[in-house]
Amino acid sequence: MKKYQELSREELLSLREQLLAEYEDAKGKGLKLDMSRGKPGVSQLELSMPMLDVINSNSDMKTVLGNDTRNYGDLDGIGECRRLMAAMMGVQKDNVVICGNSSLNIMYDTVSRSMTKGVNGSTPWAKLDKVKFLCPVPGYDRHFKITEYFGIEMINIPLYDDGPDMDMVEEYVNNDSTVKGIWCVPKYSNPTGISYSDDVIKRFANLKPAAEDFRIYWDNAYGIHHLYEDKRDEILNILEECEKAGNPDMVYIFASTSKISFPGSGISAVASSIENIKFIESQMTIQTIGHDKINQLRHARFFNQVTSLEEHMKKHADIIRPKFEAVLDVMEKELGGLGIGTWTKPYGGYFISFDSLDGCAKAIVAKCKEAGVVLTGAGATYPYGKDPKDCNIRIAPSFPTPEEMAMATNLFVLCVKLVSVEKLLEA
Repeated sequence: MKKYQELSREELLSLREQLLAEYEDAKGKGLKLDMSRGKPGVSQLELSMPMLDVINSNSDMKTVLGNDTRNYGDLDGIGECRRLMAAMMGVQKDNVVICGNSSLNIMYDTVSRSMTKGVNGSTPWAKLDKVKFLCPVPGYDRHFKITEYFGIEMINIPLYDDGPDMDMVEEYVNNDSTVKGIWCVPKYSNPTGISYSDDVIKRFANLKPAAEDFRIYWDNAYGIHHLYEDKRDEILNILEECEKAGNPDMVYIFASTSKISFPGSGISAVASSIENIKFIESQMTIQTIGHDKINQLRHARFFNQVTSLEEHMKKHADIIRPKFEAVLDVMEKELGGLGIGTWTKPYGGYFISFDSLDGCAKAIVAKCKEAGVVLTGAGATYPYGKDPKDCNIRIAPSFPTPEEMAMATNLFVLCVKLVSVEKLLEA
């Protein structure tokens, strides 16, 4: 089949009439499907239901050290839960603080703390004339919303197959003292699904920041979210690499069980250097008496005694993998070779990133919504919601069934074709 760019105007007009008829027919099917956010499906949530039976009114509620989880204490989290999250994050227990159910909440608090109290004694950001963050794009919309909320200037950094453009990162970080941080999703990145290479991570660790309070915000949300047993991305341990490079305090690592146990009732953690952890805890003593230790105990006993993280995540992969493959199969069959779109084929995580022809993403998302399929808003994967090329669309396959995903993707590719033809006719 010819690329759309090779078709004559007459061929494009004829194709548009055909696609319009198909689109009207699709609208008549009354679809109501949501691919807007990376929500676990119902069958995934069922995997963790036995966790609710781990603790009951007859249970011993004490930790292995004998602390009563029903009472005050263990500000930084109970020991067995810290060990669990430390193992998941690839760090030592002493480098971990357990928080509530949301790692996004920790990231918000970390930025907020920096605004009001500075970073380990530095000038509070709120007292500075200018504060900047680097934002690899396309990226995670909720990261960008945090820095936008605090009035922090965001700078786009291109994200490649091996990670951010490190030449740009080094240029900004090493020479501009107003650059205070960078958002990173290093493994199975949101939304592209790429993982940072060893070289990229080593270059991160060896940065020479102009600002003493510069920090890497390392959101390892998908660290154990593999789709395939025989095809897995593995990345270097950023905390270890920073220590080797003489920059032990330069990184905060964030993680949670939100897509492992229950999204609204999981546990989250931050890992960093001992110096950073002490500073975080000095704030926490004022902010809270402690987080939900009964939930921490529940998670620790479930994953240490009843099942294991490895076994549990294999079950997740078995559920999610067919959904990803349903999307990719339809895209390859319907769009392969047409020259009107490219997409990622990740080995893990929760998203597929699609790039349309320039200037088409908003129209594609709008047409999908009109026909009953809701996608993440075009532009959401860029700071301020502004995709300079209006081409990136994030697809979240996890929530619908594989059959629904195939239906939704068929509609999606139809909209891609129709909008692309209309764009080419405008040229």
